[in-house]
Amino acid sequence: ALGGAKKMDHMSPRLRAFLSEPIGEKDVAWVDGISRELAINLVTKGFNKAYILLGQFLLMHKNEAEFQKWLICCCGATEYEAQESSNCLKEWCSCFL
Repeated sequence: ALGGAKKMDHMSPRLRAFLSEPIGEKDVAWVDGISRELAINLVTKGFNKAYILLGQFLLMHKNEAEFQKWLICCCGATEYEAQESSNCLKEWCSCFL
């Protein structure tokens, strides 16, 4: 457990907050790296909850490159947003799955 705590040190407060508890019914805007604009785009496409976005990530077999490409092409994410949010979901999976 000590190693896990160490890893938390260089995470953004937002990522730490996201990983600190189960995903539950959190809005998609909770996901680290998702800006207000991107959240609006995602909600419009039916991805209103963090767990739905996580589901998309899992459907893509946790392939970060694929997921980032999808976020950029289909949802209007910037490269930075795509990287941050795929990292957030990947970290979530390694904590909870």
